[in-house]
Amino acid sequence: MNTTTRTVSQIIRAHTLTYFNLLNVILAGFILISGQYKNMLFMGIVISNSLIGIIQELKVKSLIDQLSVITATKAKKVINDGQIVEIPIEDLVVGDIICISTGDQLVADGEVQSSEGLEVNESLLSGESVPVLKKPGDILYSGSFVVAGTGTGKVTHTGEDSYAVQLVQKAQSKRRATSEMQDAINRIIHYVSYAIIPIGIALFCIQYFRAGATLSNALVNTVAGVLGMIPEGLVLLTSVSFILGVGRLARKRALVQEMEAIEALARVNVLCLDKTGTITTGELTVKEVIPLNATMDDLTEVMDSMAFAFTETNSTSKALQQYFHDTCPLAITESLPFSSSRKFMGISTASGHFLLGAPDFLTKDTTVLEQAEIYSRQGLRVLLLGSCPELYRTPESIKDFHCMGLLILSDDIKEDALDTFRFFAKQGVSVKVVSGDAPATVSYIAGQAGIPGAEDYVDATILPEDPEALKELVPKYTVFGRVTPEKKQAIIHAYQANGDIVGMVGDGINDVLALKDSDCGIAMANGADAAKQTAHIVLMDSNFASMTNIVKEGRTTIANIERVSALYLTKTIYSVLLCTIFIIIGKSYPFIPIQLSLIGAAAIGIPSFFLALEQHEEPTSSGFLRHVLQISLPAALLLSGCICAIQFLAAPLHMNDLLIRTLNLLIGGVISLGVVVRVCHPFTKRRILLLLCICIIFAGALLFAPHFFGVMSIKDFIQVISLM
Repeated sequence: MNTTTRTVSQIIRAHTLTYFNLLNVILAGFILISGQYKNMLFMGIVISNSLIGIIQELKVKSLIDQLSVITATKAKKVINDGQIVEIPIEDLVVGDIICISTGDQLVADGEVQSSEGLEVNESLLSGESVPVLKKPGDILYSGSFVVAGTGTGKVTHTGEDSYAVQLVQKAQSKRRATSEMQDAINRIIHYVSYAIIPIGIALFCIQYFRAGATLSNALVNTVAGVLGMIPEGLVLLTSVSFILGVGRLARKRALVQEMEAIEALARVNVLCLDKTGTITTGELTVKEVIPLNATMDDLTEVMDSMAFAFTETNSTSKALQQYFHDTCPLAITESLPFSSSRKFMGISTASGHFLLGAPDFLTKDTTVLEQAEIYSRQGLRVLLLGSCPELYRTPESIKDFHCMGLLILSDDIKEDALDTFRFFAKQGVSVKVVSGDAPATVSYIAGQAGIPGAEDYVDATILPEDPEALKELVPKYTVFGRVTPEKKQAIIHAYQANGDIVGMVGDGINDVLALKDSDCGIAMANGADAAKQTAHIVLMDSNFASMTNIVKEGRTTIANIERVSALYLTKTIYSVLLCTIFIIIGKSYPFIPIQLSLIGAAAIGIPSFFLALEQHEEPTSSGFLRHVLQISLPAALLLSGCICAIQFLAAPLHMNDLLIRTLNLLIGGVISLGVVVRVCHPFTKRRILLLLCICIIFAGALLFAPHFFGVMSIKDFIQVISLM
């Protein structure tokens, strides 16, 4: 299973061998050439950042690896005496015989040896979602998954030789979890990366050739300008926050397979889910058997055979096997396993052919359908049993069907369902139920669970195929019944086309396509292998109610990152502005690296560390860059404007260089601390204490080490100001 973890060497390389670290080393080299070694203080911060990132990710790695073992994909290998044992997929070798059944994802290429109605969905490889019936001798491709039936296969290719690996860009391709924040940060880094080198060269030329600075001072001023543009702290903050978020979610028994999924889940505003296992317990029981055009004895005789005709098990088959008896009075000559696409299963015997499934997929008899609808409106699941002249394989092919009886099944609502859906309603998340059951049944159960708008339901079979038409219709409904896997996928696409961030919760093989294309797919650990492989997050306790804690954790992580990102972007923006302005006016850059290190530590590094670790949940909406710029852009413009004003007032007021540098640092520090005050709103005792501490650090540096930071002492500064 793919997880967020990397090897130890990969982790070390990821936090050390970066573009910005290389740039910092080059800048440190220039400081060495200048001889002003105190301005290399920024390298201490760079090294500390890398160490923090490495240590935090290594801690989380050990925890995630433990969870990954639980959900790791295994193969069911047949050994010599016919016994079946589970082995890790990496232990498979060519020639092994493996057993496969509904819900399994194929882990190696192979050849079908035996098949009992084996149907395979190869959409993750070919894009074609129609299941393929596999017979002995047919090829099995890794990356595809079994939607019906059972069988065995002989392994022909494994690992790097398999078809899925060779087509890695297409095979098993799932939509990556949406990360608006990382996309925005990457765009900023992209633009800054291109701007740094030409701006740095131009700034050095202006300092050395026009402003008349010495080589040493020109190098130091240039390093200061370029250093301020580098948002390496923002990259570290995002990375470490995601890593810590993954670790905290792991402790809540949620395995995050893509770090970006934390943000995607935090921003989800439409959550699609199946009824079974989320709203209800998933443990079905047969409540009643109603004969129609057959005697109870005839009906029981057929069901005593059909209930035990298939090797794969699900909640429906378990309920049927508990109610009926394993007498198998009819000799079965052919079987058709249940498929979520066709909504029925069937058997062929010497006395006839029989189908069992959703009434509206098997018959058009209005009397039978109306009777089934009565039970459906009570939240009960209804199956129709009937005979036919042949074993039809698709609903469209059914031409003659004789109704024998109705089977009524019930499923209990989970005790914590009401609280769970109440939480999502308060968070502004619209819950949509997409189920293969009858829409009236699903609507009733959704209403009992407290889902708002549960009365707005639709039969998905009548929904249009046209994406534009579907896009217009989906906002009108909360419950979608009789949904096929392909229609689930289309519904996900329709909500996304309307600009929604869509989460999908599922555990079955019929959920795979929707999980694959959702912004954030969440699977249950006790679900199908294919569902777990496709999802971005796996709930290890298989409890939908735990989603509340996971969403809270995700929103906390993202809200904290958004808050402190303004601190870093303020510095980047005003550094770019000041570099550009001072290149144009041909004057020395207003800061030196040691001063920026002080501002960075007091107004960025220390507060961001504490704010990013807060456990304070806040609603998170889209518009990361807009939210951040609302704080950082005005502050950067104000700081740049004040620094420029000092430069133009210097001559009329007869300011010397030391006074100018002192005023620059005071202005830069005060405005940067003002940004911290802004992001700390609303104030708490913890945040007020943080503000007091960083103000003391900044003021203490100026009081006790003014010459180290290249500014006047407070006494000299007051004297000069009083004489002006």
